[in-house]
Amino acid sequence: MDMRERVNTALKQAMKDKAAGRLSTLRLINAAIKDKDIEARGTGEGAGVGDAEVLAILGKMTKQRQESARAYEEGGRLDLAEQERSEIGVIEEFLPRQLTEAEVAKAIDAAIAESGADSIRDMGKVMGALKGRYTGQMDFGMVGPMVKDRLCAS
Repeated sequence: MDMRERVNTALKQAMKDKAAGRLSTLRLINAAIKDKDIEARGTGEGAGVGDAEVLAILGKMTKQRQESARAYEEGGRLDLAEQERSEIGVIEEFLPRQLTEAEVAKAIDAAIAESGADSIRDMGKVMGALKGRYTGQMDFGMVGPMVKDRLCAS
């Protein structure tokens, strides 16, 4: 079952269960996917987005909510922060398991070896290989500096 079907199945189940919070989050996910479909049609890229793009959308939505929750906590709005966290929980159901720090380090080493990267100029190759293989499984904002450190050290 592809990502789109999984989201739609969960949406239908949330409607049956009358789970309002879950339903609204699933509708937001669907809307984001449809927006990306429309954007892809406008550039002539075909009918719609695939699972890799859906994973990227979900990762972006999770990151946005984490930042919002942090901002709400700093502002003393714990109720809104909790709402953001519950949305994160629903979104993460569709994301693959996040890699541990050791697994990320191993993946970086493998990507460096595969691409033959030996300097900071090859960072794009390494990041491209990682994004192609591990989309949705690691935070590339944190992985970038790790790749940079490894390439500078070699």
